[in-house]
Amino acid sequence: MSFEEEWAQLKADALARQQTGVQINQLPADSGGGGAVSPAAGSLVAKAQSINGNANLLIEIAGFLHEGRPDAELTTMARAPRVPADVAKQVARFAGFADDQYLDAVALFAALSTRLRTAGSDFVKIDDDTAQHFLDDVLKYGQYVAPEAR
Repeated sequence: MSFEEEWAQLKADALARQQTGVQINQLPADSGGGGAVSPAAGSLVAKAQSINGNANLLIEIAGFLHEGRPDAELTTMARAPRVPADVAKQVARFAGFADDQYLDAVALFAALSTRLRTAGSDFVKIDDDTAQHFLDDVLKYGQYVAPEAR
């Protein structure tokens, strides 16, 4: 099997896995007992600070990778006349492939950081909307007693 065929197969497998979707663990809707709900083992608890911290970490990784980029002249020693022309050609081909993969990794970390930061902003907005809805319901249906009136 050639490299191109193997690469195409790996991309197809990754695409098939990606299409199965992702499901995030959640706490049960009815926790019973009315007390504070603690997350079950293995469940995901999202916090805006954690989401933003992870987004910052991803962009830092992208920055470090970019700063430590490989030297473009690494293949100088593997050029003709030092090595046979076919070897030089394959080394140059591999160097181009490795550089493409490297640039893709840097771009992936930067893109993931952007998407995670967007998700964090959406999370905060949804959390604020939920709090506002709860407060509206309390004020509309309940009796609100101001702290100074207690």
